[in-house]
Amino acid sequence: MAHTSMVSYSLRISGITVDSSKSRTNVEFAEVRIGKLRSPIEHEAGKIWRRTFSPPMQLPHGDVFSLHIQYKKWLGMKTKHEDIIFNPEDISRVYSASERQEYTKFYNKIRIVVDLSGNTTTEQAELSVSSSKGTEFRPTTFEVFRKCPRFRILVIGKTGVGKSSLINQAFGVEKTIASHDKPGEAGIDDEFISPENDRFVLHDSKGFEPGDEHNLEIVRDFIDRRRNMSTPEHQLHAVWLCFEIPRAGGRLLETGTEEFLALKNNGTLGDIPVIVVLTKYDMLIDRMERTLDDTSLNRLSDEAIKERIKKNAEAELWDTCIGPLEKFAGPDIPHAMISTREDYKETLIRLIQITENCVGLHSTPEAAVMTSIAQRVHPGLKIKASIEVGKRRYWKALASSTTFKNCKTWDCLHVLHTDIINVWNFYDPHHYLHSQEFRELIVKMVDKLEVGPTANPTKTITIGLSMVGTIAGIVSALAGPAAPIVVPIAASAVLAVWVHDVYQISHAVLQHFMSYIIHLTLVLQTLYLVSESQELTRRTIKLAVASYLASPMSGEVRTWIQDYDRQLTILERADRDTLDKIVEVMQFYSIDAAEMSKLREKIPPVGSLPDEPWETERS
Repeated sequence: MAHTSMVSYSLRISGITVDSSKSRTNVEFAEVRIGKLRSPIEHEAGKIWRRTFSPPMQLPHGDVFSLHIQYKKWLGMKTKHEDIIFNPEDISRVYSASERQEYTKFYNKIRIVVDLSGNTTTEQAELSVSSSKGTEFRPTTFEVFRKCPRFRILVIGKTGVGKSSLINQAFGVEKTIASHDKPGEAGIDDEFISPENDRFVLHDSKGFEPGDEHNLEIVRDFIDRRRNMSTPEHQLHAVWLCFEIPRAGGRLLETGTEEFLALKNNGTLGDIPVIVVLTKYDMLIDRMERTLDDTSLNRLSDEAIKERIKKNAEAELWDTCIGPLEKFAGPDIPHAMISTREDYKETLIRLIQITENCVGLHSTPEAAVMTSIAQRVHPGLKIKASIEVGKRRYWKALASSTTFKNCKTWDCLHVLHTDIINVWNFYDPHHYLHSQEFRELIVKMVDKLEVGPTANPTKTITIGLSMVGTIAGIVSALAGPAAPIVVPIAASAVLAVWVHDVYQISHAVLQHFMSYIIHLTLVLQTLYLVSESQELTRRTIKLAVASYLASPMSGEVRTWIQDYDRQLTILERADRDTLDKIVEVMQFYSIDAAEMSKLREKIPPVGSLPDEPWETERS
């Protein structure tokens, strides 16, 4: 076996984007230059230039890599020329640190994104493992990100309708990125990408004012151009058409909106999903509560009163919103009532579920997966996306993988680990979840659970008790806010011998792989519960691991896996059953998104506490 660890400075460039929308520079021509090679970049839309290279362009060691642009300054008459030089070693270093497939450079407020393909430093040094037959494996998410690196959404709505808070809540970002905060500066072609979550790109458009046919044409042209683009990376994946729920007697739809919905209904806008988002649902509920007849509430329970308020709200929604919508858009128009108030989190969950379903029906599988990766309100979709990614390659052949043959278990686990972490898409700027320390922590946790006492196989497994145990562990860990989190695993302990072994078909190896996938996923579910889309710290990660270990869930999962392994007879035929068992266990312990919101109410905030090192001495 040969394990590749040599750094290679040969880069492969699969695309380049030049975005001057934040600059007063008007680019008139752009081309990539590698040595003597010249490759022009095409004007895509607005102030964006884009070129995809298929096959990727090779950057040999020693050749100069630069971007040549011709441009005019704002109101300037004279054309200027500029050569922007890239440092290949800097590209390799940044790419390796971020585990992304792109390198971003800013030059005079011009944003330049270089897309990278195979054989870069990261893949050679960390993630490419070669067998004696020359086979190579890498995370499946890398291929997903290559085809569709971001979920692309257009949000339409008037100022004040609540677009900024909607985006911030749905995608787990704190600082608004909506263009209506910069009046007069941004157009529909401008791309807004948050540094807190770079797995979605936002296009923003004002609503359709009475008599303003110009904006309708702008939106129609944008959707038409995007749906005709050849790759899912540049296609539009969904549209959120936002309205504030009007008061009784108020009008929901203006003339321009009616025309837009009619275009969608007659097929002019194609298959791009348009989801109507009715905002400030909480205000409607408050109005319904204020208008209740107190005399009719005698002897009604609190739950019965809430149900009556909800029914009254639904009746008004039909009169003021749903009825008019269906008149112009047909009965099948997807819609969701939402509020960004914390106690209405389930409304955002439903919107995300509707959006993911629509994208799955009308776009590529990669776009549907990216919808789940980008959102940060529905943990169940994270588990669903992990399963979809796992099914593509590695999870369906854990018992008899030819890809893993002759590779060390540590390297195989690295690939599985990277896919799962990439799908959950936490705000992790320090890359703690990709770090060797966290990977070793998960391996030691798996080893600790596998050698622990065997649970009673006749014991009834109940998800409710597991959740109570998890909450108890979290609350216990937070009892002393200033006290460090102690994970009951010695961080300095030597890794188990099996981690350094070469992959082989055996019951033990299959147990290790199943345990790693399921335990890591459920640790991340616990981390989602305590992190609330905040920047991750080692303390928060350790809290999630310690809480999971303290809960009955970790022991129950071990019992599931051990019982399954005892029932296996022929390993070579176990792959399909193994995949089904992984999916069964993960779905069984998946916390319902609405239940997750209720559980969070019981947990003290942890984001404000100072960070701490991975290893903490016991007191």
